[in-house]
Amino acid sequence: MNWSMFEGLLNGVNKYSTAFGRIWLSLVFIFRLLVYVVAAERVWSDDHKDFDCNTRQPGCTNVCFDHFFPVSHIRLWALQLILVTCPSLLVIMHVAYREAKEQRLREAGGDGCRRIYPNPGKKRGGLWWTYLLSLLFKAGVDIVFLYIFYRFYRNYTLPRVVKCELRPCPNVVDCFISRPTEKNIFTLFMVATTCVCIVLSLVEATYLVGKRCHECLQDSGGDSRR
Repeated sequence: MNWSMFEGLLNGVNKYSTAFGRIWLSLVFIFRLLVYVVAAERVWSDDHKDFDCNTRQPGCTNVCFDHFFPVSHIRLWALQLILVTCPSLLVIMHVAYREAKEQRLREAGGDGCRRIYPNPGKKRGGLWWTYLLSLLFKAGVDIVFLYIFYRFYRNYTLPRVVKCELRPCPNVVDCFISRPTEKNIFTLFMVATTCVCIVLSLVEATYLVGKRCHECLQDSGGDSRR
C-alpha cells in the first residue's frame, strides 16, 4: 500500500468534512482499518486449516466448514470497508470537478470574470446533496453488513463446537473452530465500532439538515423584513 498517497487522500477527506466526519474518519482508520490489517487477518488466517471434525470421511470437513462459514469474516469486512469509504471519495471528486470547472472559466474569461464557485469546497448546492447522500449511504452500508453478519453468525459469535450431519458425513460429527474466543472478541469489537460509525453518520446528517433549515429560515426572515 502506498501510505503517502493514502495519507493525502485522508487529508483531502478531512479538509471537506465536518467535525463529526473527522471523528468518523478517525474511527474507521484507527479502529477498523488498522485493526483489520494488523490483527484481524492473522486471527482468521487459520480458520479453514484448523477447522477439525472428528471423522476421516473425505469431504466431510470441507462441506461442514462451507455450511457454517459461507463467507469469511475477513472478506466481508474488506468489502464493507471498501463500500463505506467510497462515498468520501465521491465528495472529493465533486470538489475536484468544481475546481476544474472554475479553472476553465478563469482561463476562458480571465481573472475578472464572475466566479461560479467562490469556495468550491463549501457544501452548497449539489455538493451539499452529494455530502448528505454519502452520509446516508455509509450508514446504510454498515447497517446492511451488520444484518448480514447477524444472519450468518447468530449474535455475532462463534460456538466452540458445531454439530454437522451433512452428506458425505457418515453421521452427526463434532467440528471444532480454531480460537473461537479470540475471534468473538474481534467480531464484537468490529460490531461495536460499526455501530458508533452509524450513529456518527446519522448525527452528522441531522446536523447538516438542521443547519441548512436554520439558514433557510434566517434568509426568509431577512427577506420578509426587507
